[in-house]
Amino acid sequence: MARQQERARRTRAAIIGSAAVEFGKSGYAAASLNRILEGSHATKGAMYFHFDSKEDLARAVMESALERYRATTSRWMLRAELDPYEILHGMNDEIAMRFEADVIVQAEFRLIIEPEFYGEIEASGGTVLGKAANELATRAEKAGQLRADADPAKFTRVLSAALAGQRYLADLLAEQAQIRPRFEEALEVVLEAMATPEWLAKWRAVGWQTSASPEDLKLEA
Repeated sequence: MARQQERARRTRAAIIGSAAVEFGKSGYAAASLNRILEGSHATKGAMYFHFDSKEDLARAVMESALERYRATTSRWMLRAELDPYEILHGMNDEIAMRFEADVIVQAEFRLIIEPEFYGEIEASGGTVLGKAANELATRAEKAGQLRADADPAKFTRVLSAALAGQRYLADLLAEQAQIRPRFEEALEVVLEAMATPEWLAKWRAVGWQTSASPEDLKLEA
């Protein structure tokens, strides 16, 4: 029984991974179930055992991405030894690494802007990241590291828009390998405008002390 359950788990994961590749390349409407099956080496019967439809499969990809966002943000939010902006830098860096290397997260970014899934933007990975960023901005405000004219909501809105813009720009210019420096650049520009002069002076003197590691991703097959 345990062996069968593990085989089923691996088959389901393989189908989701192949679907993520297909959705990431072709979008939802043009995605081919046959290409997904070819990429997963699963049978049609196995696919329909796990998923009722292409829409059901797309939602499974999105939920898998959401789990990655939650794992990333939760892990970084527990880094109590770091100041809020260092946590935010590490967290954004890991998400950027996922955009560069994780087909599940790449696919979710493509799917969430498809007409079929517009209504689910509030349950997207970007929303998870935005909530974490808002909490960190609130921590920074309490620590006296956020300028008085830049409340946490304003900080989060501007940063979220900047990160999304950098992500889209990387796609348009076919520069996915540049997402990490682009995300760091976006965060730094926002901090230059919204962090306190005292925090900025210290940061300029020592630079970032924390970044993500490839081992953090733990990409699944």
